[in-house]
Amino acid sequence: MRLGDFGSPGLSPHDGTATEILAVEPIDVRTMMNAAAAGTATMSAAEGAPRLERRKRLSPAALAVANEKVRRAYSTVVISGAVRIVDFLLLTAVGLTLYLWYVLPGTSSFAWQYAAAIVGVAACAVVSFQAAEIYDVQIFRGQLRQMTRMASSWAFVFLLFIGASFFAKLGDTISRVWLSAFFVVGLAALFADRVILRSLVRRWAREGRLDRRTIIVGSDQNGENLIRALNAQDDSDIQILGVFDDRNDSRALDTCAGQPKLGKIDDIVEFARRTRIDLVLFALPISAETRILDMLKKLWVLPVDIRLSAHTNKLRFRPRSYSYLGKVPTLDVFEQPITDWDMVLKSAFDRIVGAIMLILLAPVMAIVALAIKLDSPGPVLFLQKRYGFNNERIDVFKFRSLFHDQADPLASKVVTKGDKRVTRVGRFIRKTSLDELPQLFNVVFKGNLSLVGPRPHAVQGKLQSRLFDEAVDGYFARHRVKPGITGWAQINGWRGEVDTDEKIQKRVEFDLYYIENWSVLFDLYILFKTPFALIKGENAY
Repeated sequence: MRLGDFGSPGLSPHDGTATEILAVEPIDVRTMMNAAAAGTATMSAAEGAPRLERRKRLSPAALAVANEKVRRAYSTVVISGAVRIVDFLLLTAVGLTLYLWYVLPGTSSFAWQYAAAIVGVAACAVVSFQAAEIYDVQIFRGQLRQMTRMASSWAFVFLLFIGASFFAKLGDTISRVWLSAFFVVGLAALFADRVILRSLVRRWAREGRLDRRTIIVGSDQNGENLIRALNAQDDSDIQILGVFDDRNDSRALDTCAGQPKLGKIDDIVEFARRTRIDLVLFALPISAETRILDMLKKLWVLPVDIRLSAHTNKLRFRPRSYSYLGKVPTLDVFEQPITDWDMVLKSAFDRIVGAIMLILLAPVMAIVALAIKLDSPGPVLFLQKRYGFNNERIDVFKFRSLFHDQADPLASKVVTKGDKRVTRVGRFIRKTSLDELPQLFNVVFKGNLSLVGPRPHAVQGKLQSRLFDEAVDGYFARHRVKPGITGWAQINGWRGEVDTDEKIQKRVEFDLYYIENWSVLFDLYILFKTPFALIKGENAY
């Protein structure tokens, strides 16, 4: 059994209006995203002065939580993977150092059999530690438990190695002193590594970097049961911030198992943009399908995990259908895109490739800067407010292409063909997208842009009199990942001036496709195709 799908997410995160549910079918993320991107335009906003901020009001309880200082979270998956790598490298270094110090001076040449044995022992140790379940962040916080498991696993690996050497008749070729020293020194190194790791993990835990900041949807008896079940677990990484509910009658409790009610469902989007939210957990029964789907229409644009608690549901699925928060079963609805090692990989790709591009393109950027300076008075670079990850406002570097006295840092007026504000050099660099090159500084030094991703639109970007999020349903879903200098929409021709509904809808559609199908190879393909797309110069003025 699967959750029902719904039609295009008909909610602008700010205006709170919703469209009808179109269908009840098996859920399909791609279909839903494409339907959202192709949704009909909402009612146009009232004309008037440009609005710099369009924030919803939150309750005092929600504001108190949102105003708390929150540090950036660390991925437990990445931490566990990094510890595996450190263990392997540490044991390899110990074995090799002991061989070079004790065994090699008494031999005529380097014995590659020792090198193979060292790598094999280190690899088997990591596998054995994994089998002993000591690569868990909760285990890292303890002392005696992980030390005893590690010592027994390390001893097992050496007994396995000694047995393999005996049956292979290699006992005479392996130094017993080296083997004994490898066991003792290797174990001591592992213990020292775990003491340091324990200190780091405990500090990160105190800082809240390992907590999964969670909000509960459903302030009723089901919500109370779920919160109590989560709080009853030892060493839980779930930090419950509060509950939200869309009801105003007596069914919605003001305090749910000691947790305050922070607001309604419509407030969650704004709340998640003011503070770090990692998980939205529904405490509603599956039978409340209509309510759940209506809420998901509003929340899927957020870069968070969304799960449905199965703790109180009488309907039971196969165990493999569940993901667990400790012992509490849940059903995954949406997952945050590009997380854990994917995020590390993409970040490393951006910084390394971005730095190489910055070095290679430095002469071109210098020539452009000189041309701008000679063409018209004013600074060479300027900062423009754009939408970044999770709808945050970021400052993006660009080469100045407009006359300085007609600069438009908020891009409240779209540059059109033959625009008198554009300088002679500006017209050329906009046509060729050379004005975007300084955004490499954002990628390499500030880290608030990627090389590839949805293009960061200006905060006052408009289609006629409507802001983009008012013109396209689900527009803010493109901000679930970090924006990029180039993207899938741009190489498919959807760049430049936005003067029709189709142009902005297609941009969103292609951006959502990229988010769903991201990979490093996809990024490389887009980077490779970008110069060819720029040669065409379509829609860029």
